[in-house]
Amino acid sequence: MPVITSKLSNDQQKKLLSLFGHVRLHLLYKASIHGFTAAAFHARCDIQGPSVVVALNAAGFVFGAYTSVDYRQNNQNVNDAASFLYSISAGRKTPLKVTGLSGQHAFINRDTGPNFGSNPGTGFSFQAAEMHGENLVLTELEVWRNIQWTAERKQQQMMTIQNYKSVIKTVNQARILLVGPVRAITGTSGNSVTIQHRTYTIKAGKQGAAIPLVLCDTMGLEENDDTGLNIDDLFKIFKSHIKDRYQIHCIAYVVDACKVSLLSDNMVKKFQAIRQKANQMGIPQVLLMTKVDEACQLVANDLRNVYNSVYIQKKVESLRIPLSFTLPVKNYSKELELHQDMDILLFMALEQMLNYGIVIIILFFFFNSVFLFP
Repeated sequence: MPVITSKLSNDQQKKLLSLFGHVRLHLLYKASIHGFTAAAFHARCDIQGPSVVVALNAAGFVFGAYTSVDYRQNNQNVNDAASFLYSISAGRKTPLKVTGLSGQHAFINRDTGPNFGSNPGTGFSFQAAEMHGENLVLTELEVWRNIQWTAERKQQQMMTIQNYKSVIKTVNQARILLVGPVRAITGTSGNSVTIQHRTYTIKAGKQGAAIPLVLCDTMGLEENDDTGLNIDDLFKIFKSHIKDRYQIHCIAYVVDACKVSLLSDNMVKKFQAIRQKANQMGIPQVLLMTKVDEACQLVANDLRNVYNSVYIQKKVESLRIPLSFTLPVKNYSKELELHQDMDILLFMALEQMLNYGIVIIILFFFFNSVFLFP
């Protein structure tokens, strides 16, 4: 099964994000995975809020358009003062940005693919050579979405998770294996979370049906190599406990944002060894960074600042994992009621992991409280 990751390089992603400030963009559609058709585009991109189209061509250009308006296929002209075109190329240090012509519509909401005017003069004025090198033969097309902090977005996420279905018909559930240091979850003084493999189902509310997700627990990692679950044991579990049809395809490293710099040398070596082994096995990897509010006052003041925090970004970079593969979350600890913004971040992380398919391996590094999906 193909893994849904962007074709953009790290440098191209940074240049793209620079057009919006320190924001988070979520990969919504990738033509090589979902289909190079207008129907496939609209199936995933309609009524998704602000989004940015990313086109790549054989000449090495990355170009596209941003709109703050929904795609709706209603055949109406769309006037969007916030929309703009952009172009990223190796010969340009900063992206080219082109705003719309006064009094002109940005695009027409048709049932075709996204079209903001491939040639100058429609709603934007630009030089075709500067925008895309006069090459409109695309090698890839992606659509990225800005985060929406709304009740509607949370409800949509919940429905997506509850209705999750694997593309492999024989697999009915996504299985998440929890592996981490002793005391990382329970805070006990000497015992692992469990001494045997156990599984837990999750229900959608007190009276709800079980969602297609199973949590699997096993013995925890310890500092010393001769105690707890060692790396060899971990990969033996990968190979012996999971049938071929449950092929592992994603690892999510869970790290406490407050303690990234406090990871012991031995734990860092284990972390690197796991990454190296996962790379050899061809398993994609993401980073789930917890307690971001405790690590940064800006985020503590307002969780929506999580993607504006340079401090958090530096913590991520210190682990040498691309920002696009990092999922920040805030833990439930003292809250007595559910919090919408916290839920949206948690659900978004789970959505991203489910996008990778069937079995997700979660490695808990210094994770001090139980990870709950409300």
